[in-house]
Amino acid sequence: MRISAKADYAVRAVVEVAAAGEGAVVPAEALARRQAVPGKFLEAILADLRRAGVLTGVRGAAGGYRLTRPAGEVSVADIVRAVDGPLVSVRGERPPDLEYAGPTTSLLPLWVALRACVRRVLETVTVAHLLDGELPDDVTALTHDPQAWENP
Repeated sequence: MRISAKADYAVRAVVEVAAAGEGAVVPAEALARRQAVPGKFLEAILADLRRAGVLTGVRGAAGGYRLTRPAGEVSVADIVRAVDGPLVSVRGERPPDLEYAGPTTSLLPLWVALRACVRRVLETVTVAHLLDGELPDDVTALTHDPQAWENP
């Protein structure tokens, strides 16, 4: 699985907004500057997050973006889906929509299992976890495997 720059920037922007405090409005320029993200690219990402209901846009001189829900209710999966669509796809299709024949039929349950694992992690971790710097125990346990840190 590959995490796109768009998804990485989106998560970083949402965490920055959340770090400003509940109900705080953060201008797009400040988000771009704090996270060293290209401004125009970030604007498109923020628009996706607004359309998905993760952020609310506030107009005016003191305008910017704020979370639509408390940080503990916004999962990383919500953010990634907002900017990249389904968490796991194969050739742009969702695993349950695929069909394989002959000796490749076991690929379908493999892709479904991969999707389940990715969903389990990204749906469990919230923006509040990231702000607190403490991931859920089952996610943290995955990082204790030395092979998780290796580049195969």
